[in-house]
Amino acid sequence: MSSDGLTYYDQPLLQQPVWKWMIPAYYFVGGVTGAALVMSAAAQVRSDFPGRRQLMRRCQWIAFGGSGVSAVLLVADLGRPEKFLNMLRVFRPTSPMNMGAWILSGVGATAPGALLLQGRSGLLGLIGSACGLAAGLFGTALATYTGVLVSNSAVPAWQESRRAMPVLFGASAMASLGLLLHIVPSTEQGRRIAGTFGRIGQVAELIAGAVMERQASRVERVGRPFKREVSGTMWRTAAALTAGSVLLAVLPGKSKTKRVASSVLGMLGSALMRFSIEQLGKASARDARASFQHQRASEKRRSMS
Repeated sequence: MSSDGLTYYDQPLLQQPVWKWMIPAYYFVGGVTGAALVMSAAAQVRSDFPGRRQLMRRCQWIAFGGSGVSAVLLVADLGRPEKFLNMLRVFRPTSPMNMGAWILSGVGATAPGALLLQGRSGLLGLIGSACGLAAGLFGTALATYTGVLVSNSAVPAWQESRRAMPVLFGASAMASLGLLLHIVPSTEQGRRIAGTFGRIGQVAELIAGAVMERQASRVERVGRPFKREVSGTMWRTAAALTAGSVLLAVLPGKSKTKRVASSVLGMLGSALMRFSIEQLGKASARDARASFQHQRASEKRRSMS
């Protein structure tokens, strides 16, 4: 026996996640897509500011393109398109993966309707408006369900921080969309709305990331991947890029160069955070002692409740 506890010949208790790079990329693109649908629906409800129509159209185009890219990334990881279709043969609310397939299908059904029909007169316009509001609901789920999916596993680092991860993914989606909109040509008010949306998301992302690491570190061994090896380096770098983006944004000056640099740093930080989550899971699954200690800690908490 060691101070770290018993293991079975130091062999991992769990298999490492086998997802390829397409899945973290899907987390990022899907998050931006979901946030764009939410912002478009919010702009649809609020009709009292200049540039509303322009903001809605940009969000709708981002969502339309993002939903297509998301589908391609997901099918590419699955290997065959029929695997995605097979998930739609059942409706299982207890399965985040199954619900994710339905959410993505809902986005694919409503986002084009909002883009093509909103603003038209008569029945077509009403259908477009309904699609826009429905797409906003699907977008909220798309921006956050991947955090539920990842944390709904036996991987210690993911499971121990399961309450914070959906919030982290949602905040990251807000940040990424706001920063993307902040660098494209727009009206002054539209750019200000996008910038505020993005900065709120970034601050929430940093807070949720710190909470997630703290939750995982309640069991010291489970929290190790946040501080060591490739996973720790990626996690810290992502947080540093996001913090640097926020710091650059609050510095004096309103030049386009500063705005673009801050936005690019923030989007890189958000994307890297998604990839670091994948590495954290792999490192945690490889650590046999983390699995055993996490099980014991969970059992102890259940016995005390």
